[in-house]
Amino acid sequence: MKISDVPHTPCYFDTYINQVGDLDLSAALQQSITAIDALDLEKLHAIGDQVYAPGKWTIRDIFQHITDCERVFAYRAMRFARNDKTALPGFDENLFADNSGANRRSLEDVLAELRCVRESTRMLFDSFEETALRRTGIMFKSELSVLAIGFTLVGHQNHHFRIMEERYFLLLQTV
Repeated sequence: MKISDVPHTPCYFDTYINQVGDLDLSAALQQSITAIDALDLEKLHAIGDQVYAPGKWTIRDIFQHITDCERVFAYRAMRFARNDKTALPGFDENLFADNSGANRRSLEDVLAELRCVRESTRMLFDSFEETALRRTGIMFKSELSVLAIGFTLVGHQNHHFRIMEERYFLLLQTV
């Protein structure tokens, strides 16, 4: 199913969904794995623990954030796909980041985890039939379809990769 099949979503999630091209969800998820594999490790290592502004996350924090959100959202998608109508709570992404320990780990380890989780998510969404992808559920006051969650995950990664390109890679030009 494609983005055009996504029912109306709250504007917060549209921000991410609109960052994905008119692709089939499986192709979009696969393309996001390719993007992880194409990351320039030399540039990422050169950035190290620099941040573009005080209080911002490091590169490893960002990758861990993407992974943490992926796990939470994939769980939500599975619940909704299985027709569980329980409203699911939100989570505090900053609390997660503060307690992730990402900066104690190697960049390669954090990226390997992200890739593994994304591959698992791709397989999960590939297992859903169209009926399951169209199901909806409530997550922190917003109703979202399983399909929208899938595209949100891809768009969330695209968003953070764009931020790295626009703000973090510029750090290398100022050194």
